[in-house]
Amino acid sequence: MSDGCILVKNRVKGKHLRALVKPPQLCYGCRPFFRVAFLTKIVVMTDADYMRLALELAKQAQAAGEVPVGAVVVKDGEIIGRGYNAPISRHDPSAHAEMLALRDAAQQTGNYRLTGCELFVTLEPCLMCAGAIMHSRVARLVYGASDPKTGACGSIVDAFAEQRLNHHAEVVAGVLAGECGAMLSNFFALRRLQQQKKS
Repeated sequence: MSDGCILVKNRVKGKHLRALVKPPQLCYGCRPFFRVAFLTKIVVMTDADYMRLALELAKQAQAAGEVPVGAVVVKDGEIIGRGYNAPISRHDPSAHAEMLALRDAAQQTGNYRLTGCELFVTLEPCLMCAGAIMHSRVARLVYGASDPKTGACGSIVDAFAEQRLNHHAEVVAGVLAGECGAMLSNFFALRRLQQQKKS
């Protein structure tokens, strides 16, 4: 058996199937093994899976003393942008999780248009972020918890339902809403408790 075939077997046992060598580099006997292993190891990410990744970013915001909101931008199943709330630490009122994730994705792609991309965020976007999502031409927005104070996807206003605007992203609400909402509620409850102790 050739070294190339051994390399394929070792890599198939791992998790990173994209790193497999291409079938033309294998001997005839190993090509069927490659196809079967590849087809049975494909992992399909769901909206909930991407939202969990956004929640992990929200934890980073919380650790920095920011409101725990996280966001990821996905293109063809691959995360190309990440962000979490950082307006306090950056001294930037626009540094919301969505804005930072969109900026990251635009830098990664070299294009301010994020056509065909999806944005997953743990909290319903505000009007500022909704505008940025439209301008970037994101195709699909998925959010977790609703925001009854500043939500611009139906809670206060519904920017994406405004027919006079020239771009409309598909909006999916409530993915892991319980987990996203609990993280925010716990954060603000702790903050109130800390303020009471100071006073």
